[in-house]
Amino acid sequence: MKAIIVKDAAAGIAGMKLVERPEPQAAINDVVVRVHSAGFVGTELEWPSTWADRLGRDRTPSVPGHELAGVVTALGYGTTGLSIGQRVFGLSDWYRDGALAEYMAIEARNLAPLPGDVDFTVGASLPVSGLTAWQGLFQHGRLQAGQTVLAHGAAGAVGSIVTQLAQEAGAWVIGTGRAADRKKVLDFGANEFVDLQTDKLEDIGGVDLIFDVIGGEIAKRSAALIRPGGILVSVVGPVEARPMNGTAVDFVVEADRAQLTEIVQRARDGRLRTNIGDVTPLDEAIATLSSSRRAKGKTIIRVRP
Repeated sequence: MKAIIVKDAAAGIAGMKLVERPEPQAAINDVVVRVHSAGFVGTELEWPSTWADRLGRDRTPSVPGHELAGVVTALGYGTTGLSIGQRVFGLSDWYRDGALAEYMAIEARNLAPLPGDVDFTVGASLPVSGLTAWQGLFQHGRLQAGQTVLAHGAAGAVGSIVTQLAQEAGAWVIGTGRAADRKKVLDFGANEFVDLQTDKLEDIGGVDLIFDVIGGEIAKRSAALIRPGGILVSVVGPVEARPMNGTAVDFVVEADRAQLTEIVQRARDGRLRTNIGDVTPLDEAIATLSSSRRAKGKTIIRVRP
């Protein structure tokens, strides 16, 4: 099968290669999926799990890309809940080879059924962005109707879904970004837009929940906006500045079949719009990922036409 591999952390995307590799086999509780579309997160090559296993041992050459949509072609011993020929999508384990390949082995529990009327490209765009938004808002942020949410990076793949889910839950959403992002952020449903380059965060006033995908100085300034009892949720590592009268939570997204089902149903019935940027075939993926232009949404690699 064709697969994209990485061998050297220092080389980054420039070190990616498209090679021929043996097709994977399904271990206990695994399935093998014929990948149709895969998602890629730009920071993957900075994650230790891309280069080493859970014991710190080198596991290169590894296949990146942990979001996928495709069709089940084989079941491992003891696998239940899925069947051969079934359309699926999901989020693979960070320490295993990913989805930038024609086939991949993945634990069945990390997958959910993909409805027949949802395109594989859409399916591959949902796992990281959708689960991150869902878990940050509802599990860690304990969002309630009537609260105010500050969504940083609201024009991005995660931020746009944060905005839509928070709106659906009855929150007032303030989205942030650059001036060029204003229309997109408001189109995704934000009630207000804040330009991080020209507007003052301090003018926003108090908020109940901050969803941070930026970190650094923006996160530090944002912490002061949390109302008593509020929550700052971060996906960019340990929170450096804690709210004076609130809580700070940083988390790593996890696969969850029930949540994936909730998310894809919203995409299916029009309550949730995906934010897809570049869509490129596997043979051209390295060139696309190497591009220096700012990503406009989720990058999708179309493994099969």
